[in-house]
Amino acid sequence: MTLKLTPSTNDNLRFNQGNFSNLADALDYAAAGSTGFNFYDGRGQLHHVLTYQKLHMLATNVARGLIAQKLPVGSRFLLIADTVPEFMILFFACQYASLIAVPVALPVGLGSKESYTEGLRRQLQDCGAIVAGAPKELLDFLIAASAGLDLKLLGSFQSIIDLAQPHGNIRPWRQADDPCYLQYSSGSTRFPRGIDLRQSTVMSNLHAISKYGVRMGAEDRITSWLPLYHDMGLVGCTLTPFANQLSVDFMATRDFAKRPMLWLELVSRNRSTITYGPSFAYNLCARRASSAILDDLKLDLTPLRVAGIGADMIQAKVLGEFAQVFARSGFNKTAFLASYGMAEAALALTFAKLGTGIGTDYVDREKLVRTSVAEAVNHEHPNCQVFVTCGHLLPGYQMEIRSEDGQVLGTRRQGKIYVKGPSIMKGYFNQPEATLAVLSPDGWLDTGDLGYKLASEEIVITGRSKDLIIINGRNIWPQDIEWTLEELPEIRKGDAAAFAVNKNDEEKIIILVECRLKESTQRQKLVQEAEAAVRRAHGVETQVVLVPVRSLPYTSSGKLSRSKAKAAYLAGQYS
Repeated sequence: MTLKLTPSTNDNLRFNQGNFSNLADALDYAAAGSTGFNFYDGRGQLHHVLTYQKLHMLATNVARGLIAQKLPVGSRFLLIADTVPEFMILFFACQYASLIAVPVALPVGLGSKESYTEGLRRQLQDCGAIVAGAPKELLDFLIAASAGLDLKLLGSFQSIIDLAQPHGNIRPWRQADDPCYLQYSSGSTRFPRGIDLRQSTVMSNLHAISKYGVRMGAEDRITSWLPLYHDMGLVGCTLTPFANQLSVDFMATRDFAKRPMLWLELVSRNRSTITYGPSFAYNLCARRASSAILDDLKLDLTPLRVAGIGADMIQAKVLGEFAQVFARSGFNKTAFLASYGMAEAALALTFAKLGTGIGTDYVDREKLVRTSVAEAVNHEHPNCQVFVTCGHLLPGYQMEIRSEDGQVLGTRRQGKIYVKGPSIMKGYFNQPEATLAVLSPDGWLDTGDLGYKLASEEIVITGRSKDLIIINGRNIWPQDIEWTLEELPEIRKGDAAAFAVNKNDEEKIIILVECRLKESTQRQKLVQEAEAAVRRAHGVETQVVLVPVRSLPYTSSGKLSRSKAKAAYLAGQYS
């Protein structure tokens, strides 16, 4: 049987721009149309089509089956969030059964089964899940992680779906303060905590993204490879287009890692208008795209009006290279859309202006690190540091840049970013102390990020406050050091992790560098060149440590975890 791709428009359903009070209402509405989710395999073949009509039928039937298991309202349902139709069915079944979905990461990198299982067990215990499901091929991880825990229901996605009942009552989440799901943060600077997101917080953010951020329209179509356990993948590229009744074409994150160009092939083939990714994704495609490959693929990226960037520090140079490489394929650099947000705010806080491409701000690096003043300079200035501007706040949100002592700072003064608005989390699930550490009683969230405002009120993100390296009173961003090393031909993007350690009451900068060289003299030369490059660019002494390829730790959302790299180094794992 030949599968039929869902259309990009609903001929018999009036477009609603994400204006719903809960996810169940949004699916009730979308089910009357013909759009939906489409799933592709690693060869680029369409292997499953899940219309919103079918999703609604299956989700409600599965909800009845879960209710029949006598699961209490509010029970947590942990789901290993693979990019498969079954995940979507169970996630939405939770919405109709008044259960709380808890999407968690898949195994990533070369981590051992034991370490992943241990992390999975901690999440099961932290959220108090009594139901848990996994794709069949990952079920052994879940069984091992749940050993000895009091779960009422555990099984493969399909075995739980098979409990579906066509008759009986459903009990959907409908009220504004009803739970929506628990989102585990990436853990890039602290151990992941379950972010308690309610229907009103999620739906307000979906609507704001739809109306003010990317301005979704009835004929938009989305392509995504982003993981469904990450806020940009789940909220930005799944729930937001779904709440606008738009079709989404998915490929698994692991397939993107193997064939990054398949992402752009699907964008081209299905004439997608919106896609999203971190800087490294655009960099990876630009590196893979030889002239011969582009001639063979014959990509047409002309319809792509939004190529969004988020999730990591946005690099203007990387995006410029992508735009140059794919201009021959019809890509327009004005499609780039910078944004800023975090899981604690459901997803988005700021967006750049649509159709303008990447905006940049050039500042004196030395003055910024010395005085926290972002003084504008010419791009040829010897101490020039370029930052990408991340646009303006969404309507209804507030932002303050504060000093260490809590003073609100003015234009071009760097400080810690605090935000307040309708989609800020309720708190960390069952962790009141952790919640109070970042969320004030009057609703101000300490983002943990550093930045400054321009006179235009645009926000510029400069780094994570907890990742800052402080040497002799100087603040140095680790990503600056890492980007310097990535200019060396032997070091690829993502190959370096910089952090400070205390040795004999003195701060010392350590840089772990993944090395592909085998010959000892070549390795020694690389160390010398890397240390010299940092010395020239930043005026600090460092110790470069060569480590095996793919040994640097990453979070579930694909961010380099400097804190874990530092812990591993101090534990002697790289010796």
